[in-house]
Amino acid sequence: MLKWSLIFLVVAVIAGIFGFFNIVAAAAAVAKVLFFIFIVLFIITLFTGRGRNTM
Repeated sequence: MLKWSLIFLVVAVIAGIFGFFNIVAAAAAVAKVLFFIFIVLFIITLFTGRGRNTM
């Protein structure tokens, strides 16, 4: 799940770069959505990852 969070973060950053430099106008909205998805997944991963034993 952390892997997906990091993938969403990278996609959000790339979309943000395109959107903030007016390369693609809709990319800024996509970046905002992906950023919030990343935050939610990151918080879920923090809480669910602590209780697991990886051994």
